[in-house]
Amino acid sequence: MHRRRRTALVLSAAIVAAAPVLTGCGSDAHPGAAAVVGDSRITVAQLEGRVDEVRSAQRAASKDDAQYAQVVASTGTLTRDTLHSMVLDRVLDRAAENAGVKVTRKDSQQMRSALEQQAGGRKALETAWLSNYGVAPKRLDDSLRTEIEARKLAAALGVDMNTTDGKAAFWKAMSTASKQLHVDLNPRYGTWDVQKSSRVDEKTPWVREVSAAPTPQPA
Repeated sequence: MHRRRRTALVLSAAIVAAAPVLTGCGSDAHPGAAAVVGDSRITVAQLEGRVDEVRSAQRAASKDDAQYAQVVASTGTLTRDTLHSMVLDRVLDRAAENAGVKVTRKDSQQMRSALEQQAGGRKALETAWLSNYGVAPKRLDDSLRTEIEARKLAAALGVDMNTTDGKAAFWKAMSTASKQLHVDLNPRYGTWDVQKSSRVDEKTPWVREVSAAPTPQPA
């Protein structure tokens, strides 16, 4: 889902612009963990649960097995991209905390209301987020909160995310947060670039992607 999300939104645009080049941590020191971020663990079970949410929503939104198969084929890196998002959310939280940024429930409600109006209703918005950004309907509010937090962080830093310097300043804050959290990924999902706050794939062709969808069943 590095292909994901609209460029008008701060964090999403920044993710697309941040091409990883150097690797950070990556060890097998945490059995059962897909990643360790600060004092918290993202377990393999939690990661797989998130992926299952998206796959289930994609299946429900597909008109038949053939369409579902096409969707799965076009999102073959879903597991790794989902982990990237889960880690990045925590890094953003730390960067926002460092900058004294907070997101209220009212902020999220206002943004969702505005986007639903633009999209043509709740269902249309959920469908668009799932199709374009790989966000399951039940995670939409979390996704919106992340976007708001990124916007507020950019504002707190006094940067313009439409400029090269602005993006650099934003990612410098994210890099600082990454270093503070000592992000450590399970090697099967790559490593973490602390400079870019982004996941980096290891060149291990024998590691198979585990985001394969369950066998399609008749609707």
